[in-house]
Amino acid sequence: MTRFTLTCAALMLASPAFAIENLDEKCAIQAQVVSAIQQARLDRVAERDVTDHLLASSPEWPENYNATIPLITPWVYEQKRRIIRNEDLGAAWEELCLQQ
Repeated sequence: MTRFTLTCAALMLASPAFAIENLDEKCAIQAQVVSAIQQARLDRVAERDVTDHLLASSPEWPENYNATIPLITPWVYEQKRRIIRNEDLGAAWEELCLQQ
C-alpha cells in the first residue's frame, strides 16, 4: 500500500513538469503557425487565401493546429506592414502564450 501511495504522489508531483513541457511545445507550435502566416503576408498572399496557401506547403506542425490558421490570420493581417517586416510575431506570440 505504501508503494502505491508513493507512486501516486510521485506522479502528481511530476504532472506539473509534464504540463509545463506540454505548454512549451504547444506555444512553440502556435508560434510556428503565426510565423508562417506572417511570412504569407510578407509574400503578399491575400488574407482569404492564407489557409490554402499554408496547407499547400505541407506544414510541419500537427494537423490539428491547421484549425487555428483562420483564427490567427486576421490578427496578423491587421498589423501594420512595418511591424510585419521588422518584428518577429511568432516570438511575441510564444512569449505571451508562455505567460498564461
